[in-house]
Amino acid sequence: MTKNKFLLMTMSTLTAITLAACGDTEENAVNPADPDNQVDMTEEMDENMDEEAGEDMGHGGMEHSSDGEVPEGLAEAENPTFEVGSQAIMSADHMPGMDGAEATIAGAFDTTVYALSFTPTTGGEPVENHKWVIHEELEDAGDTPLSAGDEAVIATDHMEGMEGATATIDSAEETTVYMVDFTTTDTDEAVTNHKWVTESELSAQ
Repeated sequence: MTKNKFLLMTMSTLTAITLAACGDTEENAVNPADPDNQVDMTEEMDENMDEEAGEDMGHGGMEHSSDGEVPEGLAEAENPTFEVGSQAIMSADHMPGMDGAEATIAGAFDTTVYALSFTPTTGGEPVENHKWVIHEELEDAGDTPLSAGDEAVIATDHMEGMEGATATIDSAEETTVYMVDFTTTDTDEAVTNHKWVTESELSAQ
């Protein structure tokens, strides 16, 4: 075999190997223009949006502050553990930035407090174990406290889609509830007249 033929064969072999490697790389690469890949990317985006929507409709979608108005018939606590104007540390995670924040007591009331589940009137995923709604924030609740498993219509708007929704009571407790002011630990947002925090969710400084 001549020297020229040997060089020609060697170069041909190297070229074939290089082309084969490039072909493998292209086959394994994700092509955004490929309709199959576009479907996968769209499904992933939809899943992420659904997850974010679910978070918004949970406790994270609550209105932090309120106008401070209380339902008719709600009795002020005569001897609350935490007096109006005093400070306490919260151990509740109803919403981001709440747990561990220092709260100033804006109001103290004796009532029955409920954790409940409901489907928002605006649609979306069901909200489970929402904390808290008090007895006076339910339509035609009467004087007798409800029990776990009972159903009632919500007459307050702590979050979008809550008012007018039919809820199932998850738990009920007669206790003192507090309206509080605090600054969130994650965003330094000033929250005023937040409803509600139970006595067991507060501790002295």
